Amino acid sequence: MGTLLSSHGFSLFLLWTFTLYGLCLSFSPIDNYLINSGASLDSVVDNRRFISDSSNSPDSHLSSGRTFSLCAGTLLPGLPQIYHTARVFNSPSKYVFNVKDPGTHMVRLHFHRFNSSRLDLGNSQFHVLVNGLVALTNFSGGDFVNPKVIEYLLCVNSEKVEIRFVPAKKSNFAFVNAIEVISAPKDLVLETAQYVNGDKIEEFQGLNKQAFETMYRVTVGGPKVTPFNDSLWRTWIPDDEYLKSSEGSNKVYFGGRIKYQDGGASREVGPDNVYDSARLIRSKNASIPNVNLTWEFPVSKDYKYLVRMHFCDIASISLGLLYFNVYVNEHLAYKDLDLSDVTNYMLASPFYADFVVDAGRSGVITVSVGPSSKSMGYTVDAILNGVEIMKMNNSVYSLDGKVPAELIMKCWPRRTLGILLPLIALACLLLSLSAIVHRRKSNAELFPWSKLPTDIHEISPKQAKLQLSNIVT
Repeated sequence: MGTLLSSHGFSLFLLWTFTLYGLCLSFSPIDNYLINSGASLDSVVDNRRFISDSSNSPDSHLSSGRTFSLCAGTLLPGLPQIYHTARVFNSPSKYVFNVKDPGTHMVRLHFHRFNSSRLDLGNSQFHVLVNGLVALTNFSGGDFVNPKVIEYLLCVNSEKVEIRFVPAKKSNFAFVNAIEVISAPKDLVLETAQYVNGDKIEEFQGLNKQAFETMYRVTVGGPKVTPFNDSLWRTWIPDDEYLKSSEGSNKVYFGGRIKYQDGGASREVGPDNVYDSARLIRSKNASIPNVNLTWEFPVSKDYKYLVRMHFCDIASISLGLLYFNVYVNEHLAYKDLDLSDVTNYMLASPFYADFVVDAGRSGVITVSVGPSSKSMGYTVDAILNGVEIMKMNNSVYSLDGKVPAELIMKCWPRRTLGILLPLIALACLLLSLSAIVHRRKSNAELFPWSKLPTDIHEISPKQAKLQLSNIVT
């Protein structure tokens, strides 16, 4: 019995040691701001504490004159507490966060249009600016059923991150439920990627200076990965919805340890739960299957996108057996990819490849994997573990439209001035006409009558309205 207790105690000690070791290795961001907007108390979600932004809190980071809190009219079962409250803005307002660790930062905005008798969040319409980046324009907060989390990655070289909420001209207010501002690992976005320009592959420089909006984050062949199981608190959704050709493919799951290496894909680039599942093409005999696995992702036109594809050979029985081609938008992006070679000849070791592509006229980005001329029979002939697609900012530093941040901010005061200026001009015109009429009456008494000029153009009410709208816009 004593031996059994000793063995059991030693097992618990090992479990505690490995758990502590894993916690020590987990990513701990230097800048880590979690805001529970509109709440009077803090809330804990996935072991993370979101701090209240109330005026009584020393960590509110809120700078606004016209704002109020809003609570959901009924309890929302199954939803975290951060989606039961919102901060509402009636005028341009901002949150300001001090930056201790310059470089890439992750900004997540949480929205949920819950029901409230005090205000209908469905009537919101607003813009969001992040350090001069136009993140959202004419946004209304998503739908009433599910919360919407929008994630951005941007390079921050200033001392602060400023997130501005600007009500649109046709709306009275903006809102947000929660905010995250997190300094990202230095290896999350590197300096270069491969630009797939038709059949040409060119080097794209300055990737880490761009701003991104995460459009898709997909785990291939496996179940949903929640923020609790990701060291950067991301969500990875299953690929079934986007898989368009699955003929000849198989799912595979791996129960062993994913072997991360220095200089390769880190756990922050992709968690174990993504790399331990995959879809693959396998030769069952000496012939090589003439098929590709293809996924399709609808996107907005007129933008470039970062396509990150995750690979990990969890299916081969030996090194040096897996060769395959990688395609992006039906163009060959990586020929004869040899996962043994790029991972220093280690199975179950992750690798990722970054490609920059244009959306094209179709508004769809496709990614495919398939056998290459070096593929062999009786082996795995293609594999994919995960895909991420991120929209890149355009030439006016916007992720949502062609209007720069400066014009968006200038449009706000015009909402008032656009009405006042014509009224002031009209008042001045009436005073001038009154003075002219008075002077002519006086002159008529002293001088003979003379004909007035007839080339004065009248302004119709329709023309006046058009001019007013031009001033307002």
